[in-house]
Parts: sequence; structure tokens; C-alpha cells
Amino acid sequence: MSAIIPRRFPATRLRRMRRDDFSRRLMRENQLTSADLIWPVFVLEGEGQREAIASMPGVERLSLDLLIEEAREAHDLGIPAIALFPVVGTEKKSELAEESFSASGLIQRSVRALKEALPELGIITDVALDPYTSHGQDGILDADGYVTNDRTVETLIKQALSHAEAGADVVAPSDMMDGRIGSIRQVLEQEGLHNTRIMAYSAKYASRYYGPFRDAIGSAGNLGKADKATYQMDPANGEEALHEVAMDLAEGADMVMVKPGMPYLDVVRRVKDELRVPTYAYQVSGEYAMHMAAFNNGWLDADSTILESLMCFKRAGADGVLTYFAKRAARLLANP
Repeated sequence: MSAIIPRRFPATRLRRMRRDDFSRRLMRENQLTSADLIWPVFVLEGEGQREAIASMPGVERLSLDLLIEEAREAHDLGIPAIALFPVVGTEKKSELAEESFSASGLIQRSVRALKEALPELGIITDVALDPYTSHGQDGILDADGYVTNDRTVETLIKQALSHAEAGADVVAPSDMMDGRIGSIRQVLEQEGLHNTRIMAYSAKYASRYYGPFRDAIGSAGNLGKADKATYQMDPANGEEALHEVAMDLAEGADMVMVKPGMPYLDVVRRVKDELRVPTYAYQVSGEYAMHMAAFNNGWLDADSTILESLMCFKRAGADGVLTYFAKRAARLLANP
């Protein structure tokens, strides 16, 4: 970064450029558009099904038929992609998460239907086992209850391949197992799926901000009081995040993600500055829930705060943001 040139008052009055809207706009360093937004959605079985999520006011689990209509609106608003997360019934959860790679699974069917209905809309799929495991962890457990790395990666490969074969544009491993990006990339190449992109959840922290999401996908009860500290990152660490991101890039990731979002904007900035790759952040369920609580209590103005929060990601260096506010923000941006 170049040194700041010394400037002195009154020759320099920094408020001059803030005086009018036109000059504020002329010197604005970052822009937020609908093209910066990715909309995370929860899909469930059935038809005509719409379920509210108590801990995420305004967010719903949707059956595929309703999701397609909502996705069409998102596409019309200029949102380039949606990220799919499944709501898996108890009867399909298991110790080994076999449902995760079923060709007739909920996500696989949803991808095919969405690509048929909206071929230009980007479809991102979550590659992780926690919606499918009876214990709520993101992997396969050994006899001591420890999430085994290499055995889990074997299943993640199958899951990612099934998503890609269904037509997913981007597979997004969010599990934080070592070596899974390289293994998935190798299989995609072997199967001729050269253009399936990988968005790696590279710096995913063992955060308390994920609670409402776990309610949404139905894994909170299975996980109970257990945590994911043996594979997700320690919130105290920043240097480690750069190693994680660099390793995923070396293994074949096309894009990387920092998760959660606003509490970790320093990590976003460092990743973008030091590695200069497509960098994304997830404004996670806990961030959404806190904002909504403040909005619903009249403590914060909703529309302006939403746009400010998203602009913060852009200022920190994020190329895009996964946010449950995506559609609302896109409408606001279309009608400033």
C-alpha cells in the first residue's frame, strides 16, 4: 500500500467532497449490485410446502415447486446464483450419510429441476454430510466419536460427483476435512466434468453464529451439545486461515469462502490482499437473526442497515456475499 500523502487543513477539507450527493457518489470506492449476491435457500420434500423457521424470521423452507418460482424471481432481480441446502427427514438420516449421494436425493432432483426451469441461474450445492447424519456431525465417526477425515472424504467425493452429474454449476464443500478439494477435483476431472466449479469453504470457523441454520436444516437436535471444533477453525486464528485457503487453491478450488461474515471481515481482507483470488463470505444465519431481531424491535432501520452490512463485505474485499437478505437487497438496489 502506498503511503498517504500528508494533507493539511484548511487547504484540505475532507468534508468538501461529502457536501453533496453527486460528489459522494463520484468518489465512492466500492459499489454493491445484485450481481454481488448469492441467495441461500432451504428445500424440502413435497409439493406446495412452505415452512417458517422460527429463529430466522422471514426465511422459509420451500418445496421444490415453490422454490422454482422464488428462484425465478431472484433471477429476474439480477441475482446470479442460489445456494441449495436440504431439509432431510429423520428416516433418511444415517450413521454413514448414504442419502447424501443418492442420484434420486432431494438435492440431486432439485438441481435437475432448477436447471431445466432456469438454465441461466447458477446453482451452488452444499457438499457436507451434517444434514444426512443421524449424529449431526459433518463426517463419519469412528468408535470414539471422532470425525474421521479420509473416510469422510470418500463420501464427500460421491456426494460432489452426484451433484455435478445432476447439473450443479458449483459444488461447495463446507465440511473442512483435509484434502477434500483435491480429491473432489481429481474425480471431476476423471469424469469429464471439467467446468464444474468448486467454491471451497476454506476458512470456516467453529462459530456460535450457525445455530439458526442448524434449526433450518434439522441437524440441531441430532448434534445436541456436541461441537465441531475438531475440524472447523478456532475463532482466535487468522494466520491458519491463509494456510487453509492456500491449500484449497493448490488442490483446485476456483473460489474460496470465509464463514461467518461480518465478525471475520479481517480474514476476508487478508485473503483478498495476500492471495488475490475470487473471495466470498457468508452472512450466516446468526448474523441474519440478530439483524432481524433489531429490525423487528424497531432498534435499527431495516433497509438501510441491510445495504450497509452488505457494503461492508465489498469494502473488505469480498467479490460476493451469500446472504438471506439477497432478494430484499436486490429489490432495494433496483429502486434506490
